[in-house]
Amino acid sequence: MGPATELTIAARGHGHSLQGQAQAHRGVVINMESLQGPKTIVHTGKMPYADVSGGELWINILHESLKHGLAPKSWTDYLHLTVGGTLSNAGISGQAFRHGPQINNVYQLEVVTGKGDIITCSETQNADLFYGVLGGLGQFGIITRARISLEPAPKMVKWIRVLYSEFSIFSKDQEHLTSFKNSFDYIEGFVIINRTGLLNTWRSSFNPREPLQASQFNSDGRTLYCLEMAKYFNPDETHIVNQVIESLLSELSYIPSTLLLSEVPYVDFLDRVHVSEIKLRAKGLWEVPHPWLNLLIPKSRIHDFAKEVFGNILRDTGNGPILIYPVNKSKWNNRTSLVTPQEDIFYLVAFLSSAVPSSTGTDGLEHILTQNERILDFCEGARLGMKQYLPHYSTQDKWQAHFGPKWEVFVKRKSKYDPLAILAPGQRIFQKATPFSWSRILA
Repeated sequence: MGPATELTIAARGHGHSLQGQAQAHRGVVINMESLQGPKTIVHTGKMPYADVSGGELWINILHESLKHGLAPKSWTDYLHLTVGGTLSNAGISGQAFRHGPQINNVYQLEVVTGKGDIITCSETQNADLFYGVLGGLGQFGIITRARISLEPAPKMVKWIRVLYSEFSIFSKDQEHLTSFKNSFDYIEGFVIINRTGLLNTWRSSFNPREPLQASQFNSDGRTLYCLEMAKYFNPDETHIVNQVIESLLSELSYIPSTLLLSEVPYVDFLDRVHVSEIKLRAKGLWEVPHPWLNLLIPKSRIHDFAKEVFGNILRDTGNGPILIYPVNKSKWNNRTSLVTPQEDIFYLVAFLSSAVPSSTGTDGLEHILTQNERILDFCEGARLGMKQYLPHYSTQDKWQAHFGPKWEVFVKRKSKYDPLAILAPGQRIFQKATPFSWSRILA
């Protein structure tokens, strides 16, 4: 492998790295799931929490915490990911407007730094490392333990979808619902372009309120926007929660015939993507290239973005879902390494494409990558103030532009906790360094 000074190390979670970011050329890749640390330990009380391994999957934490009537507050849409992996990025889902991302719901970390030190850190103990590691893309240390905030877990979920034909109305309703406390517990949205028989494909999981009108709804050739909402409850609260939902729905301007309703157990709702995974694995369509593109767009420019991307660049959404929903920066701690747009409200837009192996058509890898580049070029040319989530850049200048005012702190933390730059080389943020080269990078 070469001298110790040439060693590089990357931590691999459940295999969901982008652009080879969890690789270490001629180095060591640590499979975090294989590390056998103490099992998940749930602590009850006024401020309940779970002590977990950095290589533990969120789905396992859910099952263990539910034994005590508790659950984490914030999630990703897919639960078969490791704690260390999501905390190194952010961990965003439809609960983020209320609780913030997962990095805002962790009390304490145990971290192995690039210098080999094992450090326990929190808001009050080694806070610089704590905030640096959260959203730090694996650059300062490997998360080996985490203390996750919990809350009382509901048993059931009212799961609702409605459609819009106008983006402006759709986004207005999303922003309205995410602006006040007594709203839904989960709010997301997605874009559908030219999908035939859309409502009928959802009827295996949802019941239309107006079956006849729903059966006559035509989605062919149209660009539609789906608002997806969920309200958590326990069985003895059914009557009250139904009244709350009706009140919230009465404030929205969706297409009436498209209201779809479902009632499912809490676990089934949170683990809903796993059902799709099982189906795709059976067809051999899961272990394929996933050229995902995740963007954070300021609220003031989201209409410009939607007009160009959904109106001109994209012709269909058959390669995978496109998620879009607003979050509020007041729920995000600015001291972490995560970079967000400057505005208080911004949108997550996630293009979750899957490429068909060997295809040279619109479902092929090259076509999707070219489409992603067109979207990025538009964002840059239009000066939208966009930031990439799960970012990928090939030069340090672009990384410096990405981090903006946070760059100097990011570099100083790197020089402090990983002076030889052995950690997470696949991110391509830093070249191999000597302890004396950081002044040049900062200059």
